Amino acid sequence: MLSKSLIPFIGSKNFEVSRAFYSALGFTEIPIDSSMSLFKIDEQRAFYLQNAYVREWIENTMLFWELDNLNQFHKDLKSSDLTARFPEARISEIKYEVWGKEFFVHDPVGILWHIGEFAD
Repeated sequence: MLSKSLIPFIGSKNFEVSRAFYSALGFTEIPIDSSMSLFKIDEQRAFYLQNAYVREWIENTMLFWELDNLNQFHKDLKSSDLTARFPEARISEIKYEVWGKEFFVHDPVGILWHIGEFAD
């Protein structure tokens, strides 16, 4: 079996705010209908954003996004106006671990993104 993609579904409390947040984060939005959009990083990596809020689901949603230049992306995010535009969003400092490094981004509804780079 050859896998072609794996695309998770995530929710939102305020669909329009979440759409704007993910566009500002650098994803490309492809609207599906009035309650769902596909947000692409590239051709193989994406997620569906739904206009659906289930508190327990949202509070337990975590995604890991692997990058090849974590430091530069972190610097760019910290110097952007992302948290000013979206006051509920948070960007942590970089943590260094045995396996590599990561930082965290909480989207406006609280979904936790682990953004990491594995050590060579």
